[in-house]
Amino acid sequence: MASAALGLTPRWLMLLSAALLLLLLPAASAQQPSAMSCSVYTNKSCEECLRNVSCLWCNENKACLDYPVRKILPPASLCKLSSARWGVCWVNFEALIITMSVLGGSVLLGITVCCCCCCRSRKRSRKPDKSDERAMREQEERRVRQEERRAEMKSRHDEIRKKYGLFKEQNPYEKF
Repeated sequence: MASAALGLTPRWLMLLSAALLLLLLPAASAQQPSAMSCSVYTNKSCEECLRNVSCLWCNENKACLDYPVRKILPPASLCKLSSARWGVCWVNFEALIITMSVLGGSVLLGITVCCCCCCRSRKRSRKPDKSDERAMREQEERRVRQEERRAEMKSRHDEIRKKYGLFKEQNPYEKF
C-alpha cells in the first residue's frame, strides 16, 4: 500500500533498484583487492581506502579498517553506522540500510498486494455471487414452468384429437 500511495508500480521499483545498482556498480568494479592491510590507508582519502573491497572507511576518525566479514554490519565499537562507508564514499551504512529496507519492503508489499488482488479476482470468477445465483434459480424455475405448460397443452391437444378422431396413430398403416 505504501508503494501504491507513492504512485510506485512494481515496474518503477525495479527501475529504481536497477538505477541504484548501476550507481554502486562503477565504484565496486573500480575496487581492486590488495595484499596490503587496510590500515595503510588511514588518514588518507576515502576513495583510496575503498579501492580495496575488504576495507571499511570510518569518516569519524578518518580510519581505514578491515571490514568485519564475520558480522553483517560493522559493530558500533569499530565505527558508527552513520560514519561508516563501504563500496562508495557518498553513501553511509545507515542511509544504505534504510534505503534498501524501504525498497525491499515496498517490493514485498507490492508483490503481496498483487497476489491478494489476483486471488480475490479468481475467487470472484469461480464463485457466482448472490445475484447470479438468484438469476440462475429464476431461469430454472421458468424453464420448469414452461415444460409443465407444454406437457399440459400437449395433453389437452391429444384429448381434442381423440374426441374428433384426429389422433395420430403410432402406425399410420394400421387402418389398412
